[in-house]
Amino acid sequence: MASILADIPEWVRSILIVAVAVLVALMTHYVVMKVAARAARRTVTQTDDIIIRHMHRASRWLLVALALVIVQPALKLDGQELELWRRVAGLVIPGLIGWLAVKILSASTDIILFKADISVEDNLRARRRRTRASILHRILVATVILATFCLMLMSIPAVRTVGVTLIASAGLAALAIGAAAQPALKNLIAGLQMAFTEPIRLDDVVIIDNEWGRIEDIRLTFVVVRIWDDRRLVVPVSKFLEESFQNWTRETSQLLGAVVWYLDPAADIPRLREKLGEIIAANPRWDKRFFNMQVTDSKTDAIEVRALMTAKDASTAFDLRCDVREAVLAYIRTDMPEALPRHRGDLSLLQSPEGSLSTSKA
Repeated sequence: MASILADIPEWVRSILIVAVAVLVALMTHYVVMKVAARAARRTVTQTDDIIIRHMHRASRWLLVALALVIVQPALKLDGQELELWRRVAGLVIPGLIGWLAVKILSASTDIILFKADISVEDNLRARRRRTRASILHRILVATVILATFCLMLMSIPAVRTVGVTLIASAGLAALAIGAAAQPALKNLIAGLQMAFTEPIRLDDVVIIDNEWGRIEDIRLTFVVVRIWDDRRLVVPVSKFLEESFQNWTRETSQLLGAVVWYLDPAADIPRLREKLGEIIAANPRWDKRFFNMQVTDSKTDAIEVRALMTAKDASTAFDLRCDVREAVLAYIRTDMPEALPRHRGDLSLLQSPEGSLSTSKA
């Protein structure tokens, strides 16, 4: 057996060693993943399944790369080949480690998003956790990618020498870059600030630039607002920190909606208030917290009647207001037509020069 191996050319032996190392790494990874997946299926939580799914590919190729690094001394490479091997390993290993770190961060974020259920009615805490996880995930991923790229470059001797020189002049470079990229850095810093101050969260209902919509996505430099008609409003992050806007779900998603009618001053308000109670109580969109009806203003030919009602969120409040407005108008039209506003005038009798009487409208 030894004589057979001695007769094999050196390059063939190196290929066999590499092939065996890759095969052993792949088989080891396959067995470990199978065992981990079987153990994950026996648990109730989905956390381990998410981690295995994210780490599967990155861990496989990292294990293959480590196996090749381990068998490198057995390949008997000459000086030039060994240097090339080290250069490639210096680029590949940090890249694969960075890939695995990004996957771990993604798995952690997915676990947080999975546990933060925003489909429930009181989802303020879940939306807060989702917002922080989303922003911090992007920050950490960008940091890992930058660190990985720097490690890959520092494995090249020429670049490492230049890097020491660049570090010495980092202050001037930072000033130049900061002046050139001031808007981008401004929004980037605002994104970091937003992750902790939380003026907005995912799924918040806001009014900005006279547009009503929900916060659909929060990036490091911009925010995507989904307008009620399915348009997307892309807003710089700094705008939410420097300018005023309305946040309808800052503390809670529950809202108080208002409906206004202009009726005749002679309208029977107690009767209409009683009918309003029946209409709101029969509507499933009302959350049974509060409603009332008041005369809030008086004009020459009409009075302003306002009804207030509560709902669990902004969308439900809007639909409830529309339902109540239509139902009250239908009731007034059929049962209280005298409540519709009318124009009035005084009629006086005037005697003409010929002695006849005529009417005049003041």
